[in-house]
Amino acid sequence: MMHVRGLSNAKYLLAASAAALLAPCAAQAQEVETVTVTAERHSENLQDVPISVDTLNDEQLDAVFQSGEDIKALANNIPGLYAESSNGRVAPRFYIRGLGNTDFDLAASQPVSIIMDGVVMENTVLKSAPIYDQQDVEVDRGPQGTLFGRNTTAGIVKFTSNGPTDTLEAYLTGSYGELGSTLVQGAVGDGLTDTLSFRVAGEWVHRDNYIDNEYTGVNDALGGYDQEALRAQLLFQPTDDFSLLLNVHGWSLNGTAAVFRANIIGPGNDHLNSNYIWNKVWFDGGFVTPTSQNNPQAYNTYGGGLTASYDFGGMKLTSITGYEYTHGYSRGDIDGGVVTPTTSYPGLIFFDSDTQDGLDYLHQYTEELHLASDATAPWFWQVGALYFYTDYQDTTYPFYIPPTHVRQSNVSEALFGQTSYAFSDAFKLTGGMRWTEDVKGMTASGPLDTITTPVKVGGSNISWDVSAAYAASDTVNLYARIASGFRGPSIQGRNIAFNTPPGNYSTARSETVMSYEAGIKMELADHAIRLNMDGYTYYIHHPQFSAVGGAAVGNSVILLNAHGGLAYGMEADAEWAATDHLLFTLGASWTHTEIRDPNLVVDVCAQCSVAALGSVNVNGNPFPQAPDYQVSFTARYGIPLSNGGELFAYTNWWIQGYTDFFLYKAAEFHTNGNYEGDLRLGYDFPDKMYELAVYAENVTNKPNLQGGIDFDDNTGFVSDPRIIGVELTVRTP
Repeated sequence: MMHVRGLSNAKYLLAASAAALLAPCAAQAQEVETVTVTAERHSENLQDVPISVDTLNDEQLDAVFQSGEDIKALANNIPGLYAESSNGRVAPRFYIRGLGNTDFDLAASQPVSIIMDGVVMENTVLKSAPIYDQQDVEVDRGPQGTLFGRNTTAGIVKFTSNGPTDTLEAYLTGSYGELGSTLVQGAVGDGLTDTLSFRVAGEWVHRDNYIDNEYTGVNDALGGYDQEALRAQLLFQPTDDFSLLLNVHGWSLNGTAAVFRANIIGPGNDHLNSNYIWNKVWFDGGFVTPTSQNNPQAYNTYGGGLTASYDFGGMKLTSITGYEYTHGYSRGDIDGGVVTPTTSYPGLIFFDSDTQDGLDYLHQYTEELHLASDATAPWFWQVGALYFYTDYQDTTYPFYIPPTHVRQSNVSEALFGQTSYAFSDAFKLTGGMRWTEDVKGMTASGPLDTITTPVKVGGSNISWDVSAAYAASDTVNLYARIASGFRGPSIQGRNIAFNTPPGNYSTARSETVMSYEAGIKMELADHAIRLNMDGYTYYIHHPQFSAVGGAAVGNSVILLNAHGGLAYGMEADAEWAATDHLLFTLGASWTHTEIRDPNLVVDVCAQCSVAALGSVNVNGNPFPQAPDYQVSFTARYGIPLSNGGELFAYTNWWIQGYTDFFLYKAAEFHTNGNYEGDLRLGYDFPDKMYELAVYAENVTNKPNLQGGIDFDDNTGFVSDPRIIGVELTVRTP
């Protein structure tokens, strides 16, 4: 283990700061800040939007990503939002209100849409883009079909970068912590002329290798990474009516893929056993040579966007053009242990699996046109069109045979529109509609099978939504929403590399969802408290699920459709400005999901504890990776000093309820009660140009089981250990 020795006592200082957050404060309560969202494609007060929406403020974002965490760190920090990955820092899988897709292949389709600076990121690798220099992060829960990007059945996570500024604005943040965890992030923006301005932002994240491979005898063999990202924006605005924004960006990753650990779970429960040692593994695969590149992972991605808008007076036309490209690979010891003629460790491992997956190339092109009327008028309307195209080749290499190449393409087109009318200052009705057509194709070549005549699937759909908003008072808003959503059909060709039936590839038909929700949004105690709550239910027709692994199907993915799925639940978001210097937030969600298909049968794991061996019926089971509850909490306490500076303490915590990993229920492959907490103690200098802080990520050093590999042994992968570090930020006044 590579500790930062000078920081070893910081954990006690940070723990003590938690007590300061509970100190009594006699100052008068203040108002919570107004939160602006764009859930309906124009800026609105969060309290006025008839949709379940949540955001993260600047301090929450800084805390979530303070030690260079990847995008999955958003999981559990917003009620109803979850994320996980068995691919390390790439290919995250997102879930909203329990709905997502556990498919680990790089060709997977997901029901949660990720939008970055107006461009949809469809492939799971594109969804891995580093999060830095953000203006805001917004989560729109429930089907989103009539306004943004591709049609989606679960919801949207939307990221908006800080844009160019016409005056000088700059900052630089550097942090260093245990395991050599290093983050350097900064941005600078300014006006070049009266009509031209820019912003350049970048980030470098590093962690040392800290996990020893006991089988090869190599210390610090894996666990580290280097990731760089850069984004440059140029804004041309010759008049108040016309603007042109160019966004060029890229990122690269070189490090360790996911670390799978054999037989660390149970048996008979979901607890980590003595085979789990946080900084040791026993790998006989997943490396180029026994002394270097254990579980290597490398990706390079770049892209660009051009956003043009023109205000005709009374209506505004916007064009968003996007292009993304990526390529890379991940290799891993999938069985998580040693399998030789004389050795099997730790525990019984039936067969060896050393597998590499990657994208040889991926191109994505998008064009979106949007025409909208004046949002301040009683009658508001907007219409738009989307063209989406992607073409990519992914390669699976099992090493005991040559690699298999699978090429897929996807074309999606859509027309959409929405209108709303404010019948009075208190009541507004909104309705929208969208037509979508989605077509996918696949060919493949490999030593076990070749497909030259393309496999094709396609589907079209008309989705819609209707919502009503009623202002019961100046501080209480009620809303109700009915919405449908659509996800086009999918093809999965991973099994071609392993000659796994049925048919070596699988397809899934389109899924549609009908969702109902109602909520109340309030500001209480003279605007010192914001409290938003909602309840929802949805029924999804022919949901696309993935049967991953299983003793009978091995290192594979099989797409399937269930007849249906039912879900219902509640969400709550609260913020309390207790005093000038004390702020609390609290978020909670409860979700019940249920597969509805009396005939749906899947294969189960080899060594885990299940109701029956072989195959089991999953009717009535919860959706996989769908936490039944999530709770998040933050608190910030500041102590102003006479010199104009401020001492502050900040903490954020989350806890996650019962979560199954797979379609079937197993004693080992679930979690119940995962939690994590972060602490931050700092000093903001009087001129606000400097901020010095000490932080702890995962302050309790809780190892959270995040997922499993079920085809062989009771293999799992676990969250990162505690990181304690220091951070300095320098900014323009």
